[in-house]
Amino acid sequence: MKSAVIVFPGSNCDRDMAVAIEKVTGVKPTMVWHQEYDFDPVDFIALPGGFSYGDYLRCGAMSARSHIMGEVAKRAKAGVPTLGVCNGFQVLAEAGLLPGALMRNAGLKFVCRDVSLKVVNADTRFTSGYDGGQEITVPVAHHDGNYFADSDTISALEDGGQVAFRYTEDINGSCNGIAGVTNKAGNILGMMPHPERMVDPALGGFDGIHDGRALFESVLAGIG
Repeated sequence: MKSAVIVFPGSNCDRDMAVAIEKVTGVKPTMVWHQEYDFDPVDFIALPGGFSYGDYLRCGAMSARSHIMGEVAKRAKAGVPTLGVCNGFQVLAEAGLLPGALMRNAGLKFVCRDVSLKVVNADTRFTSGYDGGQEITVPVAHHDGNYFADSDTISALEDGGQVAFRYTEDINGSCNGIAGVTNKAGNILGMMPHPERMVDPALGGFDGIHDGRALFESVLAGIG
């Protein structure tokens, strides 16, 4: 599987994402700098976490207007599986590729710990390796992960099966406890928790738990 990790100034999880992808697929991803306009054809695109542009203006707002995002949007809309984690989720929302917005955490504090997630929809390009209703452990590390959308949008997301993951407890004030959503086509996923940090014991998994691995395996299984 050929993949690309988009790197913005201030990304600090780009190497984590690259290592996780290589660990699962056996192939190093292409690292694409945000000022590029194009990159080689790939089967999977990942936007990593971090604090692009220092989170100035709004988290992800400046990166969403980087040169490379035009090409990312083009390929994502054409069906290429595209994952945005943490800051990457914020960028996808700011770019209009996913509905809703990520606001300041309700508790006004940075949250950094392992959390429990419920797999709400196991029938997506990213979650087919899980069981519906399965609870998994994945770390979070964010200050602006409070997912918000108007009531009509939330209803549409819930009814349309676009909620992929939900927190099992209130972490940041997100509407309906939403931790990850997809677009209508199901090939774009944004999530605040970091699955790339839970793919292998050497990369943050513990006591045999590496619940993030199935997400990348799901993408790999759907290629070709």
